[in-house]
Amino acid sequence: MTSTGASTDCLFCRIVAGELPADVVATSERSIAFRDIDPQAPVHVLVVPRDHHGDIAQLAAADPELLSDVVALADEVAGELADGQFRLIFNSGPRAGQSVFHVHGHVIAGTELGWSPA
Repeated sequence: MTSTGASTDCLFCRIVAGELPADVVATSERSIAFRDIDPQAPVHVLVVPRDHHGDIAQLAAADPELLSDVVALADEVAGELADGQFRLIFNSGPRAGQSVFHVHGHVIAGTELGWSPA
């Protein structure tokens, strides 16, 4: 599989392909945003590129314009669902909390956010 090829065993590739349901809140030509099934804040949306890349570093190296699209869609989501103030989190690797190995940004908003890396 290439970095942009869809993977039949990738949860997010299957959501992008419409094979699995998701509560989609916004889309662009190259990215999709949907609500997290286990929200950690009043607004918790995942922004996923339609192309498969394993993590944020791989995406940035392979397609900086696609990374820009993901960030722009995250900003759009925060503007529509919150007050435009948000945290955008990318976990990279299992020890950092990444559990689906298709790069995705977590848009966290809708409340006063503290800081806790643990």
